[in-house]
Amino acid sequence: MTAPVSATTPGAAAAAPGFHPVIVGSDIGVYALARSFHERYGVRTTVVAFAEPGPIAHSGIIDTVLSGSDPDDIVATLERFAAERTAAAGAPERLVLLTNMDWVVRDLVERRARLEPAYVLPFADAPLIDRISDKAEFAAVCAELGIPTPGTVIQDFAAADAPGWEPAPVGFDFPVIAKPASSADYHGVTFPGKKKIFEIATPGELDRLMISLRDAGFRGRFLVQEMIPGDDTQMRSVTAYADSSGRVTLRCSARVLLEERTPAARGNPSAMIVERIDPILDAAQRILEHTGWRGFANFDVKLDPRDGVYKFFEQNPRIGRNNYYLTAGGQNPTEVLVDDVVHGVRREPVTAETEVLYAVVPHALLRRYVLDPELNRRVRELMRSGRTVHPLKYSADASPRRRAYVLSALVNHVRKYRTYYPLEELRRVHATNTPTAATGEVRA
Repeated sequence: MTAPVSATTPGAAAAAPGFHPVIVGSDIGVYALARSFHERYGVRTTVVAFAEPGPIAHSGIIDTVLSGSDPDDIVATLERFAAERTAAAGAPERLVLLTNMDWVVRDLVERRARLEPAYVLPFADAPLIDRISDKAEFAAVCAELGIPTPGTVIQDFAAADAPGWEPAPVGFDFPVIAKPASSADYHGVTFPGKKKIFEIATPGELDRLMISLRDAGFRGRFLVQEMIPGDDTQMRSVTAYADSSGRVTLRCSARVLLEERTPAARGNPSAMIVERIDPILDAAQRILEHTGWRGFANFDVKLDPRDGVYKFFEQNPRIGRNNYYLTAGGQNPTEVLVDDVVHGVRREPVTAETEVLYAVVPHALLRRYVLDPELNRRVRELMRSGRTVHPLKYSADASPRRRAYVLSALVNHVRKYRTYYPLEELRRVHATNTPTAATGEVRA
């Protein structure tokens, strides 16, 4: 196991930090946040979960409280926990509440009045979250600022029950990408073949998807976007934090090497190199400060090899599943958060830029799946030098059962990529990476 690359020594802070972290969820990103809190402050995190899956199971740094997934159940569980915590301590405590799920962000913010007497909610207000989490509205904000986005057709299902309703025509070439404008609107919709993101090869396939959405009762907006060529190594990730005054005080960017390919997790990076990419960092900061954002945000960006321009896809109202790449890159996000919402400290802005390989897939698989020779050489050098992290491989929380889970998860990734993204398909997609003479930038 490689040693964690961190801005601070695990557990090196004072024994009484003056707050307690509470996170709703149970995925690898929740564990990563709990790890970052533990590394910086030496605290255990309370996780309110709907089950206890592998990423958080048998952890020595997490206390799990089970809850139903209905929004009112979540809030009732949080209220009960706060009351019990206050009774045990004999006095109220600063409880910092986070989540890594879009729909939970919205549900918590909508119930802010019930929660805020006990909890600190470091999120933007509900109208802004609803606006910016809608990919169509996000594209409109980017247009205001002259930040490029992919060509998009908005399919509005609000009137899909009306006789004669038809989706809008799509004027660009196939294949295309189709995805919900708002993941929160899409969360409760069920139909055969449902995916997070659809790659649509033909107009007929798109027509069938539109019919499935209509018949399933979806009444939000769906985006049909031009497919920007290039494999996963053309993708970039940006995470930032805007403090209580609206200043962006933390930024981090990374070059994606490989994304998840299973239908439920499609698009989540599974391997990245932390890398300072000023054009997209600056553009993300402009978006956050222009809209008056508060709290964490995560952006998906792709370098278009046809014109060498970075194009923004979306902004997520949370820190993101792969948030440990900030800590690995030299800037622990929990410190920025706590200084802002607990201690009221106005920090100087920082950018994480320590080059490190973040990967939740086996290194052998990654070496095979990075086809660009220069990038592959860079990956191998980071591996040889030990500058690698896996968020679940934490030396301070390495019981035999946790080590066994991490090993099984790594092995399972091999099966998933063999099934959902065989090397033959990767080679075909990689062939479209060839860039023009233009260099990567953000320009209209």
